[in-house]
Amino acid sequence: MIHSSHAQFVTPITTQSNHLAAPFLPMSRKEMRQLGWDQCDIIIVTGDAYVDHPSFGMAIIGRLLESQGFKVGIIAQPDWQSAEPFTVLGKPRLFFGIAAGNMDSMINRYTADRKIRSDDAYTPGNKAGKRPDRASIVYSQRCREAYKDVPLVLGGIEASLRRIAHYDYWQDKVRRSILLDARADLLLYGNAERAIVELAKRLDAGETIDAIRDIRGSAFVRKDTPEGWMEIDSTRIDRPGKVDKIINPYVNTRDLPQCEIEQSNALSGETVEMDAEDEVQILHIEPRVRLDRSKTVIRIPSFEKVSKDPVLYAHASRVLHLETNPGNARALVQLHGDQEVWLNPPPIPLTTEEMDAVFDLPYARIPHPAYGKEEIPAYKMIRFSVNIMRGCFGGCTFCSITEHEGRIIQNRSQGSILREIETIRDKVPGFTGVISDLGGPTANMYRIACKTAEIEAACRKPSCVYPGICPNLNTDHSALTQLYREARQLKGVKKILIASGLRYDLAVKDPEYVRELVTHHVGGYLKIAPEHTERGPLDKMMKPGIGSYDAFKKMFERFSKEAGKDQFLIPYFIAAHPGTTDEDMLNLALWLKRNGFKADQVQAFYPSPMATATAMYHTGRNPLRRLTYKKSAEKVETAKGERQRRLHKAFLRWHDPDNWPLLREALKEMGQEALIGSGEMQLIPAEEADERSFKRHSNKAGIQKGRLLTQHTGLPPRSKGAVKRPHANKPKLNAVKKGQRG
Repeated sequence: MIHSSHAQFVTPITTQSNHLAAPFLPMSRKEMRQLGWDQCDIIIVTGDAYVDHPSFGMAIIGRLLESQGFKVGIIAQPDWQSAEPFTVLGKPRLFFGIAAGNMDSMINRYTADRKIRSDDAYTPGNKAGKRPDRASIVYSQRCREAYKDVPLVLGGIEASLRRIAHYDYWQDKVRRSILLDARADLLLYGNAERAIVELAKRLDAGETIDAIRDIRGSAFVRKDTPEGWMEIDSTRIDRPGKVDKIINPYVNTRDLPQCEIEQSNALSGETVEMDAEDEVQILHIEPRVRLDRSKTVIRIPSFEKVSKDPVLYAHASRVLHLETNPGNARALVQLHGDQEVWLNPPPIPLTTEEMDAVFDLPYARIPHPAYGKEEIPAYKMIRFSVNIMRGCFGGCTFCSITEHEGRIIQNRSQGSILREIETIRDKVPGFTGVISDLGGPTANMYRIACKTAEIEAACRKPSCVYPGICPNLNTDHSALTQLYREARQLKGVKKILIASGLRYDLAVKDPEYVRELVTHHVGGYLKIAPEHTERGPLDKMMKPGIGSYDAFKKMFERFSKEAGKDQFLIPYFIAAHPGTTDEDMLNLALWLKRNGFKADQVQAFYPSPMATATAMYHTGRNPLRRLTYKKSAEKVETAKGERQRRLHKAFLRWHDPDNWPLLREALKEMGQEALIGSGEMQLIPAEEADERSFKRHSNKAGIQKGRLLTQHTGLPPRSKGAVKRPHANKPKLNAVKKGQRG
């Protein structure tokens, strides 16, 4: 539980046990009549098929509102060509809740290379094209056409990650807040259970939506800063002339040895020395006036400025990410033309009791009967899995979990989790005794938190595990180990698998957990994500060095041997991440070959909205460090051209003959011709005559059908200097040429 000045305003989530739940939330007037309804109180419009399961956002929000006594209908994947499909349930009494679905609609439809996908896992029959691009905006427009006076409330991951001005990868430009494009009345970001319940109850009590401006985790448009608020100006950097001694509201503790509570003199309004990380100016403040965080707003650079100035865009991104801890975050405001987009502080995390209440709701746990026998792949993947927690304190820059779910872990109780497993066993069709996953955003952060609530509430570090594990983080996995043991003892359960990504640098701190995991919960292969081997890109990702992977691998192999099992790790890597050079990818390719790894599929960096790495991709700057206009400021090298992105992926699939012509050309340009040939220490064959012997040598690694395994080729360690850097005066391959930008 967060302890902060805001916590006292939080209303706990409770459910009405005497409320009769519908078999499914209605999708038609016929179903409404069967329930005895004339009108819905709230209608949820979603880009996903309606699956009544707690892994689908519309089901959680719908069932929660139902438990509060509201009549909730679902319009799933409507035809957006006209407003008529949005009238199928009639006019909602309170509001439309609009979400693009479990994924951003653009990421759902387009690959990292901007190619249209041929499928959609959240649609019956895996059919593509059942939702529009920028679905939240289009759905909002159609709802407004259908019923002009009904309030529109945006939610879900698409709205959450586009709540301020953001770089849009598909248009290669900065777009304004989705609130303005959708013309919505309110946006609820993050996991919005508490916010949506409060909003519904206040609207039901007669408040108007334009008067509701104090809900945490909400964003809205207002004309100006209200009276009584303290405004902090953070719209510029590198101010000329002398800088007065002023308060720095965002002291970055990234380089501190541990999380520290902010000094009382800073909180009380006393002037202190300017920190080198940020330069800010407080407006309308008198000396020694205490800063009330609940009445303080930080002004970030306007949409017009961040759309034209990459440095200010990176600065705005930095400020936003420093204001993500619910215990100390302040409101943010960003000017768009003559309108102010206002973001209230993030929501307070749910307690264990509240999490249990959400997951214990009466879900049918299957798709709506309207879909008949058509298979929904996303449901098939998760129907036998259990979400045990939310949030992630890893802070990986390419990931947006922190911006959406928060960095503070929200846990379910063991009893609630075990009850869900029993429900799956007893009610879900096709269950064979295997639970496919007990996890969440990360498999092994269950019940792991800061040692004290006071430090947790004051910490401003973007990660609890980078550059090393914070000494204030309790790394005890015993609660998770006990959960695994209890779960596998349940009657009718044959196997509990762990499919969520594992934070291996955290796992090695508790060998008993690794023993339990490896002995009982690995189905032959275990997925982990080192992401890279080289320090340059790893630092930009905020990921641990490859040495952490090696330590976990040794532990994994030892416990597998003790259990008498032949098991393997499947490591995942990212190509073309900001901060990655061609030489970094070459070194990764050599590491893969040296360790006998052949990747069947590879992933390229995908610049999702609002992620820190996306800011690096767009601006060429590093928001993790001080931002400045000086020539000496750190620049982030990024692969953007189509050829260079193909090259980085080709290095990951060094064994694929289709990639050899491109790799030969690149190695020659890099001055690495010595790596071309069929020898053990060479990466690819020189020509077709060498390919047969090269393939024969590579296959000695014991690699099975493209799987990534931990078996080794037996190659000797690469000698120092085996991969030389190109001469300083030699043109680099990764210099982006005209016409190559993606």
